[in-house]
Amino acid sequence: MKRIVRLALAAVIASTWAFAASDKNDTPPVEISKDVQVQQARDEVAKIQKELSKASSVWIKSYNSYMAYQEARKNLRQIKWRIEELQNRRQTVERKLEIEALQAKEKILTDQVELLKAQGTSPFVSLLKPDEAGEQPTITNPFEIVTGLSYIKRLNSQYKDYLLREEELQELIALLERQVGLYKDLMRLDPKGDYEVELEATMLQVEKFKLALETLVSTAEVYEKRIESTEAKINEEIKEQISKLLNIVMIVVVLFLVSFLVKRILKRYIVDNERLYMANKILTFVNVTLVVLILMFSYIDNVGYLATVLGFASAGLAIAMRDWFMSLLGWLVIVVGGAIHVGDRIRVVKDGVEYVGDVLDVSLQRITIMEDVTLTTVEVNRRAGRIVFIPNNYIFTTLISNYSHGSLKTVWDGIDIVITFDSNHKKAAHIVKEITRKYSKGYTDITRKQINKLRDRYSLKNSNVEPRIFTLTAPYGIRISGWYLTNAYATLTLRSTITADVIDAFNAEPDITIAYPTQTFYTGPIPPKAPMPENGA
Repeated sequence: MKRIVRLALAAVIASTWAFAASDKNDTPPVEISKDVQVQQARDEVAKIQKELSKASSVWIKSYNSYMAYQEARKNLRQIKWRIEELQNRRQTVERKLEIEALQAKEKILTDQVELLKAQGTSPFVSLLKPDEAGEQPTITNPFEIVTGLSYIKRLNSQYKDYLLREEELQELIALLERQVGLYKDLMRLDPKGDYEVELEATMLQVEKFKLALETLVSTAEVYEKRIESTEAKINEEIKEQISKLLNIVMIVVVLFLVSFLVKRILKRYIVDNERLYMANKILTFVNVTLVVLILMFSYIDNVGYLATVLGFASAGLAIAMRDWFMSLLGWLVIVVGGAIHVGDRIRVVKDGVEYVGDVLDVSLQRITIMEDVTLTTVEVNRRAGRIVFIPNNYIFTTLISNYSHGSLKTVWDGIDIVITFDSNHKKAAHIVKEITRKYSKGYTDITRKQINKLRDRYSLKNSNVEPRIFTLTAPYGIRISGWYLTNAYATLTLRSTITADVIDAFNAEPDITIAYPTQTFYTGPIPPKAPMPENGA
């Protein structure tokens, strides 16, 4: 449209310049007859009308719709008046047919009026009103900065489109004013010609367009001021959010630096790796919690309202996610109470299933252990090396044994060997005691020191750490039960060594026989029992 209008204006300016140049020429002007001038003016008017008809200007379309609405209303009033006039006369066949035809036209025109009703009061209502950019965003967090910048960009783009409408309207007015001038020239050159209707229609169109241009210019000024005010407000909010974000980043960086320095200090002064691991984990949890709280209080306007909502929501979540919350509570109990640490060897029994392994990690939801080769795996599970995940809530409902709690790294283990009733049980008990004392002496000394450290935390009644030997009866013999202290992480190895030595020692004694389920039948008199040595040798 702009290109077509500019071409028409260029043609008009070129023709004006040609007439002016001819006046300034030294050669005498060539006289042009009125008929030629009339024809030239008609050609130029036709050219302008052709250009306007080809143009796709929204202003022309809107004005044409307005004129169509006015014409439809005028015709509708005439038809209604004609129908009323015919109905008041004596009815004939011809008049009835005319009334029916007019009523059909009335219906069509009524539909057209309803369709064009939006253009009734003013032809340019929608064009003079700036496009809505939507609700102005309020920048309350960094993520909305992009929204604010997009809103400003959209406002500026709509304002540019509004100014383009103004330029387009000015070009149309200039073109139509040129057409008015040509019609006036035609009326002067050709008084007999019928140009009054076209002149009045064009002048009316120019008047409507000029009124629209005045409204558009004043609206554009107000629109520009509103955009400037909105842009200034959004930019101020963006600056505020950027400043707040930088402050939060600085606080978070300081927190992480402090956490890093504290971890370095703890690493220097805490020798126990297990305690160092747990301390680092607690420090990380506290650090992350502080960051979350800072972000929450920085970007949530109504914290009290949030607390109320979370209070009601947590009640429902506590029921729906009971195990999840109990695991969190269990983690807190484990961390604060210190019942289980990373590296401890624990035993868990749940629904008849038994696991023994070393703790690899204690997270918010679970304890992770690695199953080792122990007596449990040998006699019960028959497999080991599995990674087992134990929910933290088991600490409230399930038996969990810790083989290496606190400073204790040893446990009591024992072997049972049954000898026949006629064996020298005192000698057998002495042999078992000497062997267990031999292999457990180092663990006994370690345990004695560890127990002395635990006396400050626990009330220890029995602090005897020497091997213990018990002589008991069994269904098919005498059971010698020997108990000794051993490494909590290698009980099976020491048990195997002690058992092998005890069996070898019993087999070397003629008066000691290892028993197993047997029956003795005497075909003659029962021989008397040999007297037992008093010293048990």
